[in-house]
Amino acid sequence: MTDVLIVVAHPDDAEIAMGMRIRDHALTGDHIRVHCLSPGASTPGDAERRRSECLAAGALLGVAEYSFSRIPDNEFVERRVEINRELFRVFAERRPDIVYTHFPHDQHLDHRITADEVTTVALREADELYYFRSPYSHGFEPNLYFVGTPDLLAAKQAALACFASQQQLDMTVFGGLTELAYRQHVHHRVVERFPDGAHGAEMFRTARQVVHATRPPASRP
Repeated sequence: MTDVLIVVAHPDDAEIAMGMRIRDHALTGDHIRVHCLSPGASTPGDAERRRSECLAAGALLGVAEYSFSRIPDNEFVERRVEINRELFRVFAERRPDIVYTHFPHDQHLDHRITADEVTTVALREADELYYFRSPYSHGFEPNLYFVGTPDLLAAKQAALACFASQQQLDMTVFGGLTELAYRQHVHHRVVERFPDGAHGAEMFRTARQVVHATRPPASRP
């Protein structure tokens, strides 16, 4: 079983960026944790509502653990040392094989600092590190494309529907962008060879991937 850790700045960041990938990891038996550095709300009541939304979305996608730190929203700059300590604690709880987080070049400072601090820890503690594109990323050039299925896209859309508190975000738009994403970067002659129903994709940037050589089974004496 592969241990997968997804670290985000706020609730709903993971589901928007990689809901299909999360579900696919779950279906293959991987252990998935999502950790939000911020509760994403300024009052206890709103924070609890957003936590409940995350847990509901995570249950639909197959997330095994959903956890939260208490870094205040929009105060990541002042709290980098605290964030770094929190991340080492989270990584130590169950050392991940694969880590996903925000792309470092992002207009949102919380996203950018999350990416920087996760990178610092993940390059010491995990084999593989991947960045996903946030709505505010800029200069993002993917080199890994996860092509989903109608069922995976439906699971993502159902998870996004759990975030009713985020009325300023049209979650149906993110589902539509998933269906169109790969066409921006993959030539149509390649797309034509995709399997039937492969009409949605989520895109990532590989920061590090470790591939071990195939070893023949040891011969018996």
